[in-house]
Amino acid sequence: MKFFRTKKPLKILFIGSEAAPFAKVGGLASVMYSLPKALSRLGHDARVMIPRYLSIDPTQYELSMVREHLKVPTKNEKGESHLICNVKLFTPKKDEDPVCTYFLENQEYYEQRANVYGYMDDPVRWLLLCRGALEFLQTSDWKPDIIVGADWQTGYISNLLRTEYKNSTVLSKVTSVLAIHNMYHQGMFDHKFVQEMDYDDGHSMLPALEDPRLNKINALRRGIMHSDAIVTVSPNYAKEILTKEYGEMLDELLRERRAVLTGILNGIDYDLWNPENDPYVAHHFDKNNLEARTKNKKELQERFRLNVDKDAFIVSIVSRLTRQKGFDLLYPIMDTLMRELPIQFVVLGEGEGDLMGFFHDLETRYAGRVATHLKYDPVLPHIVLAGTDAVLVPSRFEPCGLTQLEAMRMGAIPIARKTGGIADSVIDYNPNKEIGTGFVFENFDSSSLMIAFIRAFENHRSKKQWQELQKRAMEEDFSWDSSAKKYTEFFERAIVFHNRNQQK
Repeated sequence: MKFFRTKKPLKILFIGSEAAPFAKVGGLASVMYSLPKALSRLGHDARVMIPRYLSIDPTQYELSMVREHLKVPTKNEKGESHLICNVKLFTPKKDEDPVCTYFLENQEYYEQRANVYGYMDDPVRWLLLCRGALEFLQTSDWKPDIIVGADWQTGYISNLLRTEYKNSTVLSKVTSVLAIHNMYHQGMFDHKFVQEMDYDDGHSMLPALEDPRLNKINALRRGIMHSDAIVTVSPNYAKEILTKEYGEMLDELLRERRAVLTGILNGIDYDLWNPENDPYVAHHFDKNNLEARTKNKKELQERFRLNVDKDAFIVSIVSRLTRQKGFDLLYPIMDTLMRELPIQFVVLGEGEGDLMGFFHDLETRYAGRVATHLKYDPVLPHIVLAGTDAVLVPSRFEPCGLTQLEAMRMGAIPIARKTGGIADSVIDYNPNKEIGTGFVFENFDSSSLMIAFIRAFENHRSKKQWQELQKRAMEEDFSWDSSAKKYTEFFERAIVFHNRNQQK
């Protein structure tokens, strides 16, 4: 089937729980910053809407009031029950600024909350965001063609559009898209242990904000059911979630909706990750000047108090330290690798206590060869990736993964498991065919990881081959501009799906 491009630029509103630089907890905030900017560069009018948390200073960002005393209904039935919200707007002044960003204000649920997540009433906060956004759009001069909701927190949007707002002259024309960043999170409960009486089939009306039943609503399920189209953060993850292994008990529903499901690989900010002018990198380099990169290796060794050795094979971890990321695979093999191979190891990140303890113990036992920095730092990833030889990404599952993209941009070679977005972005090295950008293993077990690790070590001993591998990795295009073009085509298909649904 052929889909024809629209003649005019699209108006797109991204709604989510976080967006850089205003509120950043995880990778979602980076996507909410970079993708709208990339779409804007293509000529679209892309905007963002998030809550205004306590940490967001309206004077620092020069927010202007665009809607005061917005009445947001708290329940489905007609009545006077509502919450009062304001909507403020950030308007960009420089090219590096984020796009136009709306902020939903409410004293009780946002402005008095220091954190983005972690409250018992989070479902209320996210439903208020969704209702508030739709109420605002009904009276706003700017009206989107498409609303993109990010993850379960915004799964209520398409549900509301299909039910309570279906007769709105404004909102009935809007196409709804659900962007799935991680299937594991579906609401404020463990979706794998839900009693039959608490099961949410997605068809009943949404409870009122003050109704305790709201805590048992599966917002992700509802988003999947009611959205006009669904997108995940990589093509391979879009296939994986159709299976029981990765579908988190929603695989059957997703298979029913596979006609409107697609996957587009996330990008990275090529201005932020640019070895030619990165302000955090001591010695700038490019794919044609990899000799300069060896100076960063020495810089890395000195900063982390590793033995200075230009021939050492440095492997790094730059990640949250969780079991999802697969680092527990190192438990039975790490001592063997350290004893048998002249390697150095750098660990950067924080996470689960047992993993942090494991790496701290390694640092103690292998002083000069293992170094750790077990807390979040926004600068050190640039220094590590500019100097390390390889990066470890052995994930159990990985919807997209940014580490391997950032690493390849900086000339660091991934040792990675073939899953999710990793399978879409890292090509296994084949010296005979002179192809590949990393060392990939398929089975999730320690032996497979060890084999990939040793393959990387052996190939690193050939300087010429290793530099050719680095060049290929650095030549890959993981820019948001590339992804934004694919999103444009996807949004145009989504509009077609919406128009079909309207005719039913």
